[in-house]
Amino acid sequence: MDHNTPILGLGLESSCDETSAAVVKNGSEILSHEIFSQVDLHSEYFGVVPEIASRSHLEVINGLIQKALDDAKISFSDLHYVAATQRPGLVGSLLIAVQSAKAISFVHKIPFIGVNHLEAHLYAPFLEEKNPVYPFIGLLVSGGNTAIYIVRGPGEYELIGKTVDDAVGEAYDKVSKFLNLGYPGGPHIERIARTAKIRKQLFPKILADTGPQDTRFSYSGIKTAVVNYIRQYPDADTAEIVWSFQERAIEILARRVFTIARLHNITTIVVAGGVAANGRLRELLNETKRDSEDIIIPSPLLCTDNGAMVAGIGYRYYTLGIHNDLHTDVKARA
Repeated sequence: MDHNTPILGLGLESSCDETSAAVVKNGSEILSHEIFSQVDLHSEYFGVVPEIASRSHLEVINGLIQKALDDAKISFSDLHYVAATQRPGLVGSLLIAVQSAKAISFVHKIPFIGVNHLEAHLYAPFLEEKNPVYPFIGLLVSGGNTAIYIVRGPGEYELIGKTVDDAVGEAYDKVSKFLNLGYPGGPHIERIARTAKIRKQLFPKILADTGPQDTRFSYSGIKTAVVNYIRQYPDADTAEIVWSFQERAIEILARRVFTIARLHNITTIVVAGGVAANGRLRELLNETKRDSEDIIIPSPLLCTDNGAMVAGIGYRYYTLGIHNDLHTDVKARA
């Protein structure tokens, strides 16, 4: 192939409750990007219902794929590869994007690339020309994941610390559900927290430091503390409660990520996943960083689950000659 020929990839995402298809050129330029959110379908349940999620993916994915191709002004025959999130996620949901990608691969004789959803999130800044320098620290924060990695290159990432129970986004959802604020909890809590006036800390620090060797996260305790406080003080101001909860929820993220980055002498930190869209988290990280440290966070659209990040990291594997056969199965865990 001519090295000057643009490499076009289709990325498909259906690991949880967003269905997405995107066309990306050379792993960095988004030519089209379609996302269908299922928030309205799951909001009454205050969480994702797997059966509803997979059915919705099945209903919309073909239309999203065609729209992505049309918006990019290309056809299937112009694609060089097709990538899909293959792990981790809800098995029934994962199957929709993976089976669609396999069908495209088989019919059009292009490589199928199964993508790790977590690695795809950490690739998102490359789609906005932010181009983190390897190695970098990756802080992944979402409804299903709270973890820190050292990322040395495509496929080269080392898990340094993770939650021992709830993910941070999950804690937001549970607190929001208890207070009947709405789903997903993150945007509602952030908005209401900004209206707090007194801003007195009501809850203890999560996992107070025992030293740099402690890289754990935990959110079950703060969730229980909020519930117990509300039961004890039913007339307490909601804004003050969620402000205090949010400050504790994000303080440990900043504390852990900077401790690990400085311990390993790595100055670039990438924050990705749905909770990375939280404005207060962005503020705290930038307030805490040293002048020599670089905090890189994708725009809110690329923090959510999306097909562009899947196509983007898929490009890196395509150029390395790495792809999957059509017998590759989905995996609930990474």
